Amino acid sequence: MAAPRRDTRGIVDPAGLLTRVRFRRHLPAEPLRRHVETYWLIDWDLPEPYASHVVPHPAVNLTFQWDEDEGPPYGELTGVALGLYTRKLTGRGRVCGVKFHPGGFRPYAPALPVSHWTGRALPAQDVFPQADADTARSVVTQADDRARVAALDAFLLSLGPEPDPRADRAVELVRHIRTDRTVRRVDDLAHAEGLSVRSLQRLFAAYVGVSPKSAILRYRFHEALEAAGTGGDLDWAALAADLGYADQAHLVRVFKATVGVSPTAYALASAKD
Repeated sequence: MAAPRRDTRGIVDPAGLLTRVRFRRHLPAEPLRRHVETYWLIDWDLPEPYASHVVPHPAVNLTFQWDEDEGPPYGELTGVALGLYTRKLTGRGRVCGVKFHPGGFRPYAPALPVSHWTGRALPAQDVFPQADADTARSVVTQADDRARVAALDAFLLSLGPEPDPRADRAVELVRHIRTDRTVRRVDDLAHAEGLSVRSLQRLFAAYVGVSPKSAILRYRFHEALEAAGTGGDLDWAALAADLGYADQAHLVRVFKATVGVSPTAYALASAKD
């Protein structure tokens, strides 16, 4: 059972979260990797409530959750979140999550563009009738990671989506944005990929759920957040220029609007952890 590399990009105060929960990632079964990036599992047992904050990747997530003090297990589908995502953790609980590749979810719900789910969280059974309470229970009550991963594999394999070359293309395009820091403008990306700006925008609306510009901004912000989290003495003006912000003031405004504090204050707090 392989596990992807540790990656905390997008998590606000990852040290604070990881001291309170057990967080793991595992790869899905080989046939699912075309559409699914990773499974993520979290367990917690907290003496007092804790609010976790994430600036999410532009991806759809399917989760099976169990807040043991709140009620029975349940499933939830979460479209691409447009801002900071906050999850309050109390008592004991666990989440078994499926993170689809950005661009990879559409084959599982081909009748609607992925933008239909953007900014929404709804019962998983509203999208997948098979994702009922019994399915949620069969996933989250498994005793160990291997069994939980096997249960997630079995559920997704049972859905059997048809291959969709446009989904594959969307996944490739988002991966390009994510891994190439020089991608800062939509028209440059379109030109490099041999697409018109309009066709790129249509593909992203249908398969990613947000515009290509939004995806670019999200991944560049992840890099700014990660850099600030090192707690070091950073050259913010140089970082802003490197990530494609107009200037340092622009980076500071975006950072504070998203996380609630300036990058300098975040870096100082991270240095104390």
